[in-house]
Amino acid sequence: MKSSGSRFYLIVLAAIVVGGLIGHFWPELGVKLKPLGDAFISLIKMLIAPIIFLTVVLGIAGVSDVKKVGRVGVKAILYFEIVSSFALAIGLIVVNTIKPGAGFNVNPATLDAAAVAKYTAAAKEQNTTDFLLHLIPKTFTDAFTGNGDLLQVLLLAVLFGFALIHLGKPGQQVIGFFETVSKVFFGMMAIIMKAAPIGAGAAMAFTIGKYGVASLGPLARLMGSFYLTCVLFVLIVLGLIARLTGFSILRFIRYIRDELLLVLGTSSSESALVPLMRKLERLGCSKSVVGLVVPSGYSFNLDGTNIYMTMAAIFIAQACNIDLTLTQELTLLAVAMLTSKGASGVTGSGFITLAATLAVVPSVPVAGLALILGIDRFMSEARALTNFIGNGVATIVVSKWENELDDSVLQRELRNPTSVTQLDEGPLPDVAPID
Repeated sequence: MKSSGSRFYLIVLAAIVVGGLIGHFWPELGVKLKPLGDAFISLIKMLIAPIIFLTVVLGIAGVSDVKKVGRVGVKAILYFEIVSSFALAIGLIVVNTIKPGAGFNVNPATLDAAAVAKYTAAAKEQNTTDFLLHLIPKTFTDAFTGNGDLLQVLLLAVLFGFALIHLGKPGQQVIGFFETVSKVFFGMMAIIMKAAPIGAGAAMAFTIGKYGVASLGPLARLMGSFYLTCVLFVLIVLGLIARLTGFSILRFIRYIRDELLLVLGTSSSESALVPLMRKLERLGCSKSVVGLVVPSGYSFNLDGTNIYMTMAAIFIAQACNIDLTLTQELTLLAVAMLTSKGASGVTGSGFITLAATLAVVPSVPVAGLALILGIDRFMSEARALTNFIGNGVATIVVSKWENELDDSVLQRELRNPTSVTQLDEGPLPDVAPID
């Protein structure tokens, strides 16, 4: 008999396939199904901010060691920067080896700059000062509204958690209340996730119905190169990191396959953020590490986005017959390392980040974004999947680094995966004690 996890996996997979068929054979109907996919993602986003806030607050308050929180943050950032550098470098090597843009012979003067105007306008708003100031919400509640983002919520949660630590014993009542509220929000999320097949299927129907498969044309070479690079990065780089940490990357991918299907259908790693956090806790990672690493990873650990930016930028240069020197390519890599920090797990953020990168590097025309605008929606799926897997691996690594990973729980849970629909059932396994 199949487990409920396997049944849910097959149902979501079937929904995505059916959605793709609807989009291909009845494109008009597929486009009309877009509201169903949008509604599903909106329901998830509705709960992400409060769940992140509660998880981080409870994680920090449970540590009672302010220095430890800072230590986890430093280790996470160090890991993010090292792995992101590998992602950027691998993208640079592959695109220079395969040269998917060679032979396009595009005249930059003929490119439709108006088609990418909204992306370049958004990119111009991104600079280091604005990015740092944006971390501070105007009001406490502003971070939880549509104008806020996860980093603002994370900042508030960290401050709130520290305040509870300093409050001492009186803060225990607040912690108890938050623990109950947290269970309620996770219960709401579990209910919403039951509609995942509908949301993922509808989103896939819209994608195929709107953009089609045959319309990809010669750009398929870039897509193929990008997908191949993402696979190599996950299996080789993340696979090696996982092996050194004591687990198999393939078993981990199998463990989060339900969430990966959601990401595939919605092209947004944000759609499965909360289930990922819950599963990482079930793997034996401490709540404090999960609460700090996962949310911050959605802005600072975007491996798929890093690969995409270097490959897409060099592809545009190749298509326009622009020969970049090694210095120019390394400059592009360095700029991409900085601009990628402003991206998040939502659909389309990678394209805006690419626009920001090209705006800073004059060697490659920003108007060249028009070349890949039509296929960006398809490439966003690989970006989101790679980002998602990378953040999961990062959390396990930092937990291991902090000696807060129960290896026996990790191996047991990987052998018997927990379904996304079971996340609200039963207590979490005991994990290594927090010093």
